[in-house]
Amino acid sequence: IVNDTGALGLLAHKIVAVAGRRLWLIPILLFVAGGIITGAGPGGIPVLAIMIPMGIAVGIRVGYNPVMLSLIGICGMTGGRFSPITPETAIIFSALENTGISSASAVPAIIVNVTLFNAVVAVLLFIAFKGYKVKAPEQMERDEEGTKSFTTKQWISFGGIIAMLALIIFAKVAALIVSAVLLLCHIADDGKCIKSVPWGTILMVLGVGALLHIVAKTGGIALLTQILAGMMSPSTASTFMALSAGLLSFVSSALGVVYPTMMPMSVGIAQQIGGINPVALMSAVAAGGSCSGISPMSTGGAMIIAIMAVELKDRFTKEQQNKVFVQLLVIAGANLLVLMACTFLFFDVIANILCPL
Repeated sequence: IVNDTGALGLLAHKIVAVAGRRLWLIPILLFVAGGIITGAGPGGIPVLAIMIPMGIAVGIRVGYNPVMLSLIGICGMTGGRFSPITPETAIIFSALENTGISSASAVPAIIVNVTLFNAVVAVLLFIAFKGYKVKAPEQMERDEEGTKSFTTKQWISFGGIIAMLALIIFAKVAALIVSAVLLLCHIADDGKCIKSVPWGTILMVLGVGALLHIVAKTGGIALLTQILAGMMSPSTASTFMALSAGLLSFVSSALGVVYPTMMPMSVGIAQQIGGINPVALMSAVAAGGSCSGISPMSTGGAMIIAIMAVELKDRFTKEQQNKVFVQLLVIAGANLLVLMACTFLFFDVIANILCPL
């Protein structure tokens, strides 16, 4: 509903328009915008359709590499994927159920770990693409979208997000209640909103959940957990989980495959190894599932190439497509190496501070 009003897209444009000629602010604001918009509830997949086109369009206009800005927006978006009201975090809640671990402390620890890792990646991307050398053009175009004011319906839709957050404390069907009220008040087109709900993703997550429940009942998860635990030690567990999640994410969906499969395993592996915080392992899975998602064989990377082809049209030749394909593949691999270093350096420390067992 909020997306149908145009509120999220306009918010992204306004955040970027704040930078003006201060180009160094644009990557920072894109990073922040990605986190805010994703954390408002839609999760990562729908926001890709906002952040990637915006990063490419802004990059073309001001002279930044459009691939770099898109990737920085995705980095910011990844931290927001684990706010308490996103589909990704629903998987975490399910994995923590009946474990005795408080989701109220586990989720913030995961958010901090994932956001810090992605901030490191964003800085490295800015350096690698030589973003610091880009200067504002003399006749820089003004972002007309960013100058528009929010409409009454858009403000009401933002109020709906706040109402949902408040109602979550009292009712698990808060989103449905708020949605019903907003649609009854004609804040958005009910037909479009119902059609735009990612029913395929919902069914996929529910279906994978049901399948994994069967696998767990038959001992499959326990067997896989035992095999992986036998290959790890307390000092290498987080790094190994990050590597496993990242490799799986190269060719599959984080939300549909990586998170539902590996989040529940994290608790069991931590218990078998001993001396390791399961929230650190879940943080590694959370970051690993997203860091390779910019591979051209996965959702994010494929979308970057597709949208660049639309924005640049005839200028995006076959040779350039191949170059971007290889770039994204190399960056996805480099992300995984950076993640392994970050998990080794601070994931366990932050998990133990914010979610002590």
